Amino acid sequence: MLEAFLASTVAMATPILYAALGELLVEQSGVINIGIEGAMLAGAFFALAAAYFSGSLALGLLAGIAAAVALNALLALLVVNLAVNQVVAGTALDILALGLTGVFYRQMFGVTGSAFVVRQFDAMALGPLARIPVIGRAFFDQNVLVYVAFAMVPILALVISRTRYGLRLRAAGERPEAADALGLGVYRLRWEALLFAGVLTGLGGAFLTLAYAGTFVEGMSAGRGFVALAVVILGRWKAWGCAAASVLFGAAMALQFGLQALGTAVPYQVFLALPYALTLVVLAGFGGQAAAPSALGEPYVRP
Repeated sequence: MLEAFLASTVAMATPILYAALGELLVEQSGVINIGIEGAMLAGAFFALAAAYFSGSLALGLLAGIAAAVALNALLALLVVNLAVNQVVAGTALDILALGLTGVFYRQMFGVTGSAFVVRQFDAMALGPLARIPVIGRAFFDQNVLVYVAFAMVPILALVISRTRYGLRLRAAGERPEAADALGLGVYRLRWEALLFAGVLTGLGGAFLTLAYAGTFVEGMSAGRGFVALAVVILGRWKAWGCAAASVLFGAAMALQFGLQALGTAVPYQVFLALPYALTLVVLAGFGGQAAAPSALGEPYVRP
């Protein structure tokens, strides 16, 4: 049971980690992307639709990434170039994605979508590591999208904290006026962060349909994008912190399914609320203690 729980924890943490790493980049540049939920949902739907009609998981991944990048590009146009309120613009994109995916889903496959199923990415056991008792299956017998997600953690940690580009990105989020005065190009940096975040969020959405469920259900992102926002706060705007917090929320989701399987008399809605209750607790307990980028969420207009 412990082995199954750990494997489920890693699987549940993966889409959250993708979204959180993308959000980390965006927030380091000074933008808060409330539209991450909609981008993940769009990535999930279009990844599955492309894989279904083409028979190719690779094309499905590309379609999921393209859908999420398109939504993030629209957000960038609104919040970077037009200085629209970031919370309002992101919320609008969430609603747009929910409506678009619902309409396309029903048009293509009807209300039930019973035929909307594709094969999933196969697990790739990493040799002897996968045979380690208890943790082998959980960490070393997963599909390629899981490995890519966790491999991105040290890469982004290095880029953000140890490279010139990371320094410029953080400057755009801390003092955009000073960054622009130095010729760093705040608009360009924020556009780049949002587009790359779209790639990561699209991968997270594609994971839900191509590596976890094998099908699509309306609203199947189920708040994971909003959980990713909490993960960035709990992780204190650090890549390694985001990874640890993602695993924590993944464990909460895995525990939710495990408790439901026990067949207790407790209404299942209580278990469904567990990950989101944890989100509220985390935000209440740690939200005021973390040091966010100084210009986070504030529109910037180049003088």
